[in-house]
Amino acid sequence: MTHKTIRVGGLTRVEGEGALLVRARGGRITDLQLRIYEPPRFFEALLRGRAFTEPPDITARVCGICPVAYQMSACQALESACGVTVEGPLRDLRLLLYYGEWIESHALHIYLLHAPDFLGYPSGLAMAADHRPLVERGLALKKAGNELVAAVGGRAIHPINVRVGGFYHAPRDLTPVAERLQDALRAALATVEWVSGFDFPGVEHDYRFLALRHPTDYAILSGDVAVSDGTSFPVADWPRHVVEEQVPHSTALHARLDGRPGYLTGPLARYALNAARLSPLASRAAADAGLGPVCRNPFRSIVVRAVEIVHACEEALRIIERYTPPDQAALPVTARSGEGHGASEAPRGTLYHRYRIDDAGLIAEADIVPPTAQNQARIEADLHALVEPRLSLPVPELTELCERAIRNHDPCISCSAHFLDLRLRHG
Repeated sequence: MTHKTIRVGGLTRVEGEGALLVRARGGRITDLQLRIYEPPRFFEALLRGRAFTEPPDITARVCGICPVAYQMSACQALESACGVTVEGPLRDLRLLLYYGEWIESHALHIYLLHAPDFLGYPSGLAMAADHRPLVERGLALKKAGNELVAAVGGRAIHPINVRVGGFYHAPRDLTPVAERLQDALRAALATVEWVSGFDFPGVEHDYRFLALRHPTDYAILSGDVAVSDGTSFPVADWPRHVVEEQVPHSTALHARLDGRPGYLTGPLARYALNAARLSPLASRAAADAGLGPVCRNPFRSIVVRAVEIVHACEEALRIIERYTPPDQAALPVTARSGEGHGASEAPRGTLYHRYRIDDAGLIAEADIVPPTAQNQARIEADLHALVEPRLSLPVPELTELCERAIRNHDPCISCSAHFLDLRLRHG
């Protein structure tokens, strides 16, 4: 009986700490677990008893890379509970803020976390030694996104200008940001051309995709929840369709969609369900990159993220061109007893929030479903499909393939710096 053990520790290029356990016998996998072993952080419990105005600032601390996503989903859920809908110039400002986050998050992932896998480097720093102009382009893209977030949100990390109903202050002049975004758009188009030329493993999966879908927009801030099997439902019906459950090997919950595990949210899902609504330059870039109407190869997710940067830059420039400061920075929102639901498209996928407010305007219940919790079961399925036919590969090669497969989805395991310890046992 052959036993094989693979250990990988102290890796960067994904957020968080986790482990992967694979057991195989007779050339077949008998057990595969993507283990999340960090202590739960209990944000839902922390929110109970807080004023209904506080969740946007508190939940932003869930993630240092995508705090805007948590703020936007929280705001929309709370506004829904209070009977308020933010539209017009204030919605445009929210889109601008969100586009900034998409730009900086995708640029970070592409250039420093994911591209090294395709070019054979252990890190972005090592890659920079041989490809400095490329890494500098990525850093400039990220800086453009950060500057857009700061211009609208007050600062680049954990913005302080967001409130239920809108903003504390509306920016007066966004012209300097537009100048930076013009350069960023050119860099984004070059990024699509660059990453589309990578050598991608010939892998495709029959994904069941989930993402927001808007009647006219490439959904990011609002829309119904759409599934690639043709069904859809309003965000308020999320609890009827998506159910989280505890699994023994992970401190993070797994999610089931209509009773079935293993669906995928994120860039591939957004693109599959919304490609026709991309901005003109982004649509052309996707066609030139050979993506087609649907992309089922998770290794090509890096191309979809690059296309989304083009979309974010082009749409942000369009909003800034027509922007005039709103008459008021926020709509009045009065607390009332009730329940509200909100969802938006974080860089990594659909992020859902639910809040119940009591008569005193305090949070009585809170529920947050982040994208990576939804994707964990699907990542395990990806790994199973990749590993089982390749069990005869040398340990280093198989380990590298597992790491790459996980990084395809840019999982936010937490806000730590390490992620994978893989043990493979035959027998």
